[in-house]
Amino acid sequence: MAARPQAVVTVKIDEPHVRVTEFRFAPGAETGWHRHAYDYVVVPLLDGKLQLEEPGGTSRIAELLTHQPYSRPAGVEHNVINANSFEYAFLEVEQLR
Repeated sequence: MAARPQAVVTVKIDEPHVRVTEFRFAPGAETGWHRHAYDYVVVPLLDGKLQLEEPGGTSRIAELLTHQPYSRPAGVEHNVINANSFEYAFLEVEQLR
């Protein structure tokens, strides 16, 4: 099986108390497996679907709406994949304190 393309990651703000990162995905691109060290908020920049691969082999589709944020606690582990036929992007805001 061919490796998926990687999401393009651009840090927009990096301060002692907060980091804002843009994740931009070509169709089928992924973040790669990672565990979040901090509480975080995701702000979708478009309507779309992301596939979330989770520990234990589970996978689910999350439907996101433009500018409708959601938050998650530190410790979340997953691989995020663009499940759309178009480029997809979101901002991730990490609360570093």
